[in-house]
Amino acid sequence: MNNQENPITLYQTEDGQISLEVRLEAETVWLRQDQMGVLFGRERSVITKHLRNVFAEGELDEKSNLQILHIGGSDKPVKFYNLDVTISVGYRVKSIQGTRFRQWATRVLRQHLLRGYTLNEARFAQNAAELELALSLIRKAARSPAVTAESGSGLVEIVSRYTQTFLWLQRYDEGMLTEPAGQHGGQLPSEAEAMAALAVLRHSLIDRKEATNLFARPRGDGLSALLGNLDQSVFGEPAYPTIESKAAHLLYFMVKNHPFVDGNKRSGAFLFVDFLHRNGRLFNRRGEPVVNDNGLAALTLLVAVSDPKQKETMIRLIMNMLASEHKEGP
Repeated sequence: MNNQENPITLYQTEDGQISLEVRLEAETVWLRQDQMGVLFGRERSVITKHLRNVFAEGELDEKSNLQILHIGGSDKPVKFYNLDVTISVGYRVKSIQGTRFRQWATRVLRQHLLRGYTLNEARFAQNAAELELALSLIRKAARSPAVTAESGSGLVEIVSRYTQTFLWLQRYDEGMLTEPAGQHGGQLPSEAEAMAALAVLRHSLIDRKEATNLFARPRGDGLSALLGNLDQSVFGEPAYPTIESKAAHLLYFMVKNHPFVDGNKRSGAFLFVDFLHRNGRLFNRRGEPVVNDNGLAALTLLVAVSDPKQKETMIRLIMNMLASEHKEGP
């Protein structure tokens, strides 16, 4: 075979009388009309007649069994027919070469598929494990007493976005939940700015009798250390270089590190939204919130119930959701 994109393999009879360069693509083999003539030892007009009858009699659908391609040495497009068509013509001309070619093609296709599977087996296994890990998070969250009808609908949204992300990445053969390139930058709030914003939230919640004065009260220097960690550099480069990475880690660390005496999940969700707003990423290009209230509650709950060993899965999930929303057009 010459290359992965347009593989070519050589078919040759035992006596060497027939030698054909055969295209291998879309899990079948493809021959030109003139190659069928060589294979079956028939004039071109005979092959033309049988091809016409195969399609006219409804034995095979022409559109799904035919490719029209430009090839070197030809000044016009050339028709290629797949294995099913070749076998049908072989039966009609009563050539033993049809049977031998089918046996050869089946063997070659099996080898080709096995080789492709072997090359990708490790990635497929990793993808399956990653998918199961993320879905186990969602199952665990769904069983939590904290799930309400609203946060339950948010979980549905998270599952939907996760599935779209998974399929999108698989379609482009990029593996499972790799970190997106993202948008570089992202200005984090200072500790004073974060506390001032949380103070407004605290007063609002207290007025609605949904919190006490303990809400967002710092536990030591936890918030300062958390923000400092997100803003650190490694060998002169930002440890968290994109808006997506900063936002995902901000939410994760706020929920998991418990920098406050009370209200860490709500505070984390609030600062997550605040950070996106500060950096012009709270809305997608259609003017819609990148995550609605229910989705945010569900996402925060997923982080809360996740095992620390699942940190990277959660981080990549959040980052890919944010990145895919940013890429969408109006």
